[in-house]
Amino acid sequence: MVKAGKLYFGIAADINSFNDTQYMAIMSNKNDFGMITTENSNKWDVTEPAADQKFNYTNVDIVVAKTRGNGQMMSCYTLVWQKALPTWVENGKWTNETLIAVMEAHITNVVTHFKGSCYAWHVVNEAVDDTADAPYRDTVFFRTVTPSFTGSLLYYTDYGIEALAYKASAVVKIVKDLQARGIKIDGVGFQGHNVVGATPERSALADLLRKFTALGLEVAWTEVEIRHEKLPPSASDLQQQSDDYAALVGACLDVKECVGVTVWQFTDKYNWVSQSFPTEGDACL
Repeated sequence: MVKAGKLYFGIAADINSFNDTQYMAIMSNKNDFGMITTENSNKWDVTEPAADQKFNYTNVDIVVAKTRGNGQMMSCYTLVWQKALPTWVENGKWTNETLIAVMEAHITNVVTHFKGSCYAWHVVNEAVDDTADAPYRDTVFFRTVTPSFTGSLLYYTDYGIEALAYKASAVVKIVKDLQARGIKIDGVGFQGHNVVGATPERSALADLLRKFTALGLEVAWTEVEIRHEKLPPSASDLQQQSDDYAALVGACLDVKECVGVTVWQFTDKYNWVSQSFPTEGDACL
């Protein structure tokens, strides 16, 4: 990817795999993986598990230190998501004002701790619902994470943008609304959690990316894996998977403002698919 003029080819990784010597030798090669995204250790339920304002950065600091030592870039994931919330947030009795105050305090602490460490922040993750008439919100998250203290680019990320036309339209509307309000947004991340045979063609994917670059944004594939729904895969299934990966990466190559591709682990050993879809898999490189 870098030789083709892109900024990086990256992976998601976390400390659950750091005792695996073979894995670490591959992960730490910056010539293969120039960007690391922390898979779970920077989520709210890990960094602020209790409502006592005591933050826990132990795990994610290890990932950041390893990444920096390897000479790799860091993509920081994620500040606000409807999942991976601590119980005290999930079950709290909030008013609009008190919840905003909690979110502001959390975001400010986290981005201040990692100031200067992150190429980009996944600020809001998956704000658009899976139904065509889904509401969305462009709330405090982007307003709180101002560029003055992050030193990072600010992204909105979501899954299914490339497969669901209404979701793509909803995300375009989010971007335009944020820009109209003068709220900083630098990029959109397309997660790319796909099923073999369901990935759109390269030209269609490139056209979709251009809808967002036309708004003055950079774009990236941020969580890519392409899983088989039936195991074991046949030879034709494996070829289709290869074609799907090629289409997705090729679309990035075709769009100047697409800065890179991150795969969500490079081995199925540590990928989330087998836990969430027990009869599916073989999703990684």
